[in-house]
Amino acid sequence: MSGNAAPSAAGEGSTRTRLDRGRGALGPALELVHTGRAPTRAVLTAELGVTRATAGAVAAELEALGLIHVDARPGAAAGSQGRPSHRLELAEDGPVALAAQVHADGFRAALVGLGGRLVATAPGCETVDADPAKVLGSVVEAGAELLRETGRRCVGAGLAVPSAVAEPEGTALNPLHLAWPAGAPVREIFAERVRAAGITGPAFAANDVNLAALAEHRHGAGRGSRDLLCVATGHRGVGGALVLDGRLHMGSSGLALEVGHLTVNPEGRPCHCGSRGCLDVEADPLAFLTAAGRDPGPEVSLLQQSNDLIRNQYADPTVRTAVQALIDRLGLGLAGLVNILNPDRIILGGLHRTLLDADPERLRAVVADRSLWGQSGGVPILPCTLDHNSLVGAAELAWQPVLDDPIAALAQI
Repeated sequence: MSGNAAPSAAGEGSTRTRLDRGRGALGPALELVHTGRAPTRAVLTAELGVTRATAGAVAAELEALGLIHVDARPGAAAGSQGRPSHRLELAEDGPVALAAQVHADGFRAALVGLGGRLVATAPGCETVDADPAKVLGSVVEAGAELLRETGRRCVGAGLAVPSAVAEPEGTALNPLHLAWPAGAPVREIFAERVRAAGITGPAFAANDVNLAALAEHRHGAGRGSRDLLCVATGHRGVGGALVLDGRLHMGSSGLALEVGHLTVNPEGRPCHCGSRGCLDVEADPLAFLTAAGRDPGPEVSLLQQSNDLIRNQYADPTVRTAVQALIDRLGLGLAGLVNILNPDRIILGGLHRTLLDADPERLRAVVADRSLWGQSGGVPILPCTLDHNSLVGAAELAWQPVLDDPIAALAQI
């Protein structure tokens, strides 16, 4: 047979099958590199369960799309055995997602690349207007300015807000600490401002602690966990989130895991939900400053005031007693959640991370003593490791369509 003979029909079919399989693997392959689980082409091949040729074609296509970089010269880590493999890295000059966060003490915009890497951040604003449209317009304009300065392609935008966000409407049901009206259509407003700023790609919005958990699960302290519980307090109130089987658990309408309204002190402070002694008012920065006998000042956020007090004045008996009181309340709440959810890992953010750092043995003991599953072996309790996890999580919302179908998503921007 001549070397120039046309391939057989069977050969054409096999080639087409390999191409189709490769295209179908683009999203899973990108997610593996995005989350750091496929640092080399050999690992990518094994994780995808495809041939080396297919994995090579997939990596080459992702590189052509400007999403990853394939090291042209294969290498092996020192002491490793086997065939050297090409390293896979995320493209440093690739597209970005616009991430925005609003909280009680201000708002901020950032550009976030694949891998959860912050590419650029705008100076934060410390004043939050009572009109959500005004605030979201300002934060989007700050993000648009970052895009103009960097010249990056934008895949979409994500917004983190300190409120339960109802699905599918995208309304913020209880933005209590923002003075926004209950039920504000934050996703719709955000999407309108994104379009008006000329930013391409879809726009999303979700609860800030849910997004922190998503970011930590993919890039931080929750990586590798199957059933991850995240509890955090940043500025006012307490939030929680759950990742089950690797996916964020949102409940039937996006309102799952309002852990701030677990009662941990029946004789405690009245809560805005109508109950008394909830985590929301017993274990947040304001509760800590009150327990420590400090009047909150206007100079910096409540979170920073609380963290500074613990880190710099922990020897003060009043401060130490306040830390112990909040740890006991937090531990009681976590124990109840452990009994119900049986997570394989707990991660704590914001002030709760600082409390864990201050007295990890006390917190772990409270959780173990008050929870059935804790007594049977203990649940790892770890600090969150990403400094801007809600911003990174907001970007994850915008990156998800690209992770699902890179070719189709990038064709829209």
